[in-house]
Amino acid sequence: MAEYTFREVIAQAMSEEMRKDESIFLMGEEVAEYNGAYKASKGMLDEFGPKRVIDTPIAELGFTGIAVGAAMNGNRPIVEYMTFNFSLVGIDQIINNAAKIRQMSGGQWNCPIVFRGPTASAGQLGATHSQAFENWFANIPGLKVVVPSNPYDAKGLLKTAIQDNDPVIFMESEQMYGDKMEIPEEEYYLPIGKADIKREGSDVTLVSFGKIMKLAIQAAEDLSKEGISVEVIDLRTVRPLDYDTVLASVKKTNRLVVLEEAWPFGSVASEITYMVQQKAFDYLDAPIKRITTPDAPAPYSAALFAEWFPKLEKVKEEIKKAMYVK
Repeated sequence: MAEYTFREVIAQAMSEEMRKDESIFLMGEEVAEYNGAYKASKGMLDEFGPKRVIDTPIAELGFTGIAVGAAMNGNRPIVEYMTFNFSLVGIDQIINNAAKIRQMSGGQWNCPIVFRGPTASAGQLGATHSQAFENWFANIPGLKVVVPSNPYDAKGLLKTAIQDNDPVIFMESEQMYGDKMEIPEEEYYLPIGKADIKREGSDVTLVSFGKIMKLAIQAAEDLSKEGISVEVIDLRTVRPLDYDTVLASVKKTNRLVVLEEAWPFGSVASEITYMVQQKAFDYLDAPIKRITTPDAPAPYSAALFAEWFPKLEKVKEEIKKAMYVK
């Protein structure tokens, strides 16, 4: 095993699949000549050439539509958005065409596309560049939504997403691209729709996904020193959502806390809360707790942003509340 960064394994996953299948190509702003806005496609233009690694104009609606048409005609595009905030310009093509064409055509057309790029906040980027849309896309039948939290998961999940015959929203983070991890030299795939228990515990279940998983794991480690055993579940994908793993954990621990970097209304945490109270109500020994960002746009001010983003101490505090521990 060798150590690679998140950005390196993204390039590895795309390149490995492109070597197998000439119908796969990458398109997006600065993916070719500049090696990707975050260097997540470094070296790919040199290997695959400009017909398969394509720099696009700043026109998300246009190149998203091109990708949908290409997929319907037998290709397997990978579309990179410089940030998923920019995907809103092309969201009509994603929701009204990519997600629906298989059903509306009676199965005559598949739409195998991966839409990938960074999601949520990355520091002082302002309100319009700091939004988490996982719950938006997860609300759409026909889309799969993948949100990895580390390089190992990212590579295995991206390779699976590229081979999937349905459109997959693959959401990364600017703040994870430099994260390093040991990666197997042999090829591997991870299933979409299967959560991963990052840390086993017996007192309370903590569910999260994406880059904020770092807070979840740190909180669990800190609380273990206080005698609180936290089971940490990384959803990995939020559509399809692995309810079975969450329910099995709650039935063991009898308590649930959900940590999500998103606004509270209509969040992934809300969906999990509903499903757990519906199917495991009798196992709960305390109300479910959720930790999200405030119901307000992300502030630009560093001081205000620090207050807006969920804090480690807040996570530990909510876990203790679920435990009725002060």
